Amino acid sequence: MQPKILLVDDRDDNLLSLETILEKDGYQFVKANSGKQVLKILLHEFDFALILMDVQMPVINGFETARMIYSREKLRHIPIIFITANNFGEDNVFKGYEAGAVDYINKPINADILRAKVSVFAELYRKNRQLIAQEQKLVGINKNLEMEINERKASEEKVSMLNIKLLENIALLESANKDLDLFVLMASHDLQAPLRKIRMFSDLLTNHSDGIGEAEKGYISRIGRVSKQMQDLINDLLEFCKISGENDPAELVDPNIVLKEIIFELDEIIREKDARIVLDKLPMLFINPVLIRPLFFNLLSNSLKYSRKGIQPVIRVYWEGSNEKTDRKPRAETLQYCRLYIQDNGIGFEQKYAEEVFDMFRRLHPKSEFEGTGIGLALCKKIAEKNDGHIYARSRVGEGTTIIISLPMDRVKELQAEVV
Repeated sequence: MQPKILLVDDRDDNLLSLETILEKDGYQFVKANSGKQVLKILLHEFDFALILMDVQMPVINGFETARMIYSREKLRHIPIIFITANNFGEDNVFKGYEAGAVDYINKPINADILRAKVSVFAELYRKNRQLIAQEQKLVGINKNLEMEINERKASEEKVSMLNIKLLENIALLESANKDLDLFVLMASHDLQAPLRKIRMFSDLLTNHSDGIGEAEKGYISRIGRVSKQMQDLINDLLEFCKISGENDPAELVDPNIVLKEIIFELDEIIREKDARIVLDKLPMLFINPVLIRPLFFNLLSNSLKYSRKGIQPVIRVYWEGSNEKTDRKPRAETLQYCRLYIQDNGIGFEQKYAEEVFDMFRRLHPKSEFEGTGIGLALCKKIAEKNDGHIYARSRVGEGTTIIISLPMDRVKELQAEVV
């Protein structure tokens, strides 16, 4: 910190003399030739350690200038040393002190005395600035302590609220289990019957297709195929809910074929949204061949559903290998996994909800904006876990979401070698 000194004298040679004596002590200097110029400088600058001012100046002398300076509250902290060539009587000396002076230096100036007096006020200035800095630091510390106390109180209240919420969640979980049982019953009875009728009528149309164009035949075929897939999905969901600790039947599956079939099914909404889907070639996976379809179908449907208005949806599906630690029995080990990425540029969500989105019936957006039952991602999580894998999400509001499914590849390599 370099203290700043205001030098005031109507003669430039006197100003130069003062500056020459003091410059080796490392001060900053601002110079003025009149009282009027001093007042003008102090309108904009007031962080001075000291003012060295000549008494005898034209128009406004040093005493009058000092009175004007100290009439302003923000300037009263600046000490003034008068420099004079006159031998004032006691009355005039008192007049100078009354005007606000802290000391006098007589001309001719003794350089050592001048430097010694200036150094005292410079040191006082430094100490004062340090005290101000310490005071500001203490104020900040006190404010932080106050915030910590308030946060601790808020945390205690939050824990209390969480305990109440936990009890409420237990009740909600029991209710959700009942709703799930009701859903299973509905799926097994109420949904099966209309699906069978849809398939029956599409088969009848296929058998009586004389006079029907090729496009219409394709639509009828698609109805039959989609109906069968939905019926298979319901059957597998029912079976999936009954899974205990036994391993699901799995086989070597080409996910690229599954993805192409799903994209064909979603062709209408893809065209409607002018979506672009980029598929990297995925590796063969040893997985339940039925459950892999709803896994990809739900994830691609979500990416299309939660797209941003006015922005072309771009969905990319790609993969990479990774080594991950697992705690599956009989011992913890590091296995090679296939990470499947479904990345979109949709509306996204806050990362703090990344785990909650996989909860049953959990919705981050109102039903009025986006349709859905709230079980799609929960089903994806179950499918990943039942295939010795796991699923998680990375997302940012307004930038999109990436869903990552990690599935084991250790047995895939062995089976691929046998096939080759």
